[in-house]
Amino acid sequence: MTKHCFMKYLVTGGAGFIGSHVCEALLARGDPVICVDNLNDYYNPKIKENNVSGIIKNKNFTLYKTDIAEYKGLQELFESEKPDKVIHLAARAGVRASIEQPFLYAQTNLTGTMNLLELAKQYKIRNFIFASSSSVYGDRPEVPFRETDRVDDPISPYAATKKAGELLCYTYHHLYHIPITCLRFFTVYGPRGRPDMSPHKFITSVLTGKAIDKYGDGSSERDYTYVADIVKGVISAVDKEQAYTLINLGNAKPVTLNQYISIVEKVVGKKAVLNQKPMQPGDVEKTYADITLAKKMLNWEPTLSLQEGLRKQFEHIQKNLPLYDLT
Repeated sequence: MTKHCFMKYLVTGGAGFIGSHVCEALLARGDPVICVDNLNDYYNPKIKENNVSGIIKNKNFTLYKTDIAEYKGLQELFESEKPDKVIHLAARAGVRASIEQPFLYAQTNLTGTMNLLELAKQYKIRNFIFASSSSVYGDRPEVPFRETDRVDDPISPYAATKKAGELLCYTYHHLYHIPITCLRFFTVYGPRGRPDMSPHKFITSVLTGKAIDKYGDGSSERDYTYVADIVKGVISAVDKEQAYTLINLGNAKPVTLNQYISIVEKVVGKKAVLNQKPMQPGDVEKTYADITLAKKMLNWEPTLSLQEGLRKQFEHIQKNLPLYDLT
């Protein structure tokens, strides 16, 4: 067995949904973690505080309430901490919110990513992981989505910022030879899932008897990927210092919205109340990951079924009802 070489990891968005799980995984193997998160009010900051409550006292964990869009604060952090590798998960997420607040998305997702890449160059970061998104594929009928597909037609500001982030990553790899992997996440869900995402909204709505907004006829498809599987992919990628690479991380088993609602009903044990609405601007008809490259380059593949994963998210919500204002 190869001996693990300890390094210092900087995780942006480390108090968020995916980030807090990544921090836990790194700490579990003994790595020092520098968590950067501005704990903004996109959703209740207490949720993020709760996400890291189990690791905040770990001697290898340091939390900086820093905004990645503010270069000076980030530079001071890099100078004092001198991280070895960067896992850049921080972003303004959500398709619909990006249509309403495009400048905010540009500030965090573009300026923030540029700041981190510039500092990665200056401080000779050994590996840089960028969290991209399946949204870069746009509304394409051809499935599954492959990393070699043309992705020049994003249909939301969020998708455009993720595509632009990939381009910035390529440029910094080309000019300064920084090893960079862009991971395209496909609809991540699970315990601590963001309250604005459908898994949380659907589970809590069915649980409390509130109506679910159902957009379209229910035939749209999503490739839901469990957070622990995503974390394994992130850790595998950060451990491999390779040239600029794009890799899909998805479950590769898309389900229709109708199937998805049915699974949520089974997990919660109640029928959903549906509020029929037309498809929303920025929404795509389907997402479906080809994970051939992830299997080959990261020795990665997903393990958890959607029903079992949603059950785990439901259990987390039940344990944290006051946090989500559901008591």
